[in-house]
Amino acid sequence: MTIPVLTIDGPSGAGKGTVSRLVAKQLGWHYLDSGSIYRSLAIAVLQQSVDVNDVAEIVKIAQNLALEFECNDELTVKLNGEDITAQLGLESTGAVASVVAAVPQVRQVLLQKQKDFRQLPGLVADGRDMGTVVFPDAIHKVFLTASASQRAGRRYKQLKEKGIDANLSHITSEIEERDRRDRERETAPLAMASDALYIDSSDMGITAVIEEVLSLIR
Repeated sequence: MTIPVLTIDGPSGAGKGTVSRLVAKQLGWHYLDSGSIYRSLAIAVLQQSVDVNDVAEIVKIAQNLALEFECNDELTVKLNGEDITAQLGLESTGAVASVVAAVPQVRQVLLQKQKDFRQLPGLVADGRDMGTVVFPDAIHKVFLTASASQRAGRRYKQLKEKGIDANLSHITSEIEERDRRDRERETAPLAMASDALYIDSSDMGITAVIEEVLSLIR
């Protein structure tokens, strides 16, 4: 029996995480946030003060990565038993994650960790290459995007609500740079699967996006 998978890919800040978690909850399926896997690795790299160009050491850290996902109203991520959820959204974490995610050897190690999340009754997998690389045989695929300015605005609002000082133009340029790097990297670049449903959430509320995704499953 083939275990059903819904992949939701797209650029950073398009709302994939929120949509994926809520859809998984409604369906009663498991949830994979692949971005958190790479961000958790980035935190481990930062904690151990490893140079981002030291591929051998980063591969070693990736092999020993002990991660737990607890998906309630919010996602809780634990690295070696330590709650690292608050560190996942930091710009410094995202910057390192984007660099290590571009290393082929690292992606190979973390690929199997992601595939292992495929369990009954089904899986909602959120990332950048879920439908193209990790689960190319998934029955349901979505590519969720939004304009860079919209995504930057959302990120800016999130940071301000958490009391974190932020600069909107700086966030916008960082998002545009990350998009470019993700599109142009040699290994598993950000790309829409040919059989994916395209959704631009720039002018859509979260409920409308979820409804469109659920209608695809139905």
